[in-house]
Amino acid sequence: MPGHRVRRPLALLSLSLLLGNQGGSAPRPALEPVAEVCVVAPPTPHDPRSGLALLAPRSVPAEARCPVCGMFPARAPDWAAQVVFDNGDTQFFDSPLSLLIYLQDVGRYTRGRRAGEIAGSYVRSSQGGGWLLARDAIYVQGSAALGPMRAGNLPAFVDRASAQRFAAEQGGALLTMAQITPQLLARLDARRAVHRHGG
Repeated sequence: MPGHRVRRPLALLSLSLLLGNQGGSAPRPALEPVAEVCVVAPPTPHDPRSGLALLAPRSVPAEARCPVCGMFPARAPDWAAQVVFDNGDTQFFDSPLSLLIYLQDVGRYTRGRRAGEIAGSYVRSSQGGGWLLARDAIYVQGSAALGPMRAGNLPAFVDRASAQRFAAEQGGALLTMAQITPQLLARLDARRAVHRHGG
């Protein structure tokens, strides 16, 4: 499945298939996972017939997959985010959280690409649906608003006043992109992992 990252204990799986259970013998100790199988969601190429400029943000195609979590961002368009590479290729995300995780290690999620090739990163405005430059947006962390993973996904706002009004109703703290640390992203992603697996 493109865009979905799957972890499998490959050594254990291979041995089990080759050897099987040898006539009721004592179970073998579990082997540690030795590899991670990644099926990467490919970027969507720029379509010159779209009428959009090469580096402009664009609508999320129905078939696009988030390279971080495997979701279809078009199913929750109010939370979507995207990066546009310098050749016009676009990678779409289910939320600002997935975008920010992606930006920490672009090559891990899109093989052969580097952060330096990104011409623009965009998040969807939570108050009107337009695209905002990710670096200029104000984010709210810890609100009651649940994103596509049923967890807080850093809703984005065009300015501090809009974000403050939202936080007054839904709770949460205001953050700029520069204030969102790798530690915070790891903590938020761990919470999403619990929701993904029904915890």
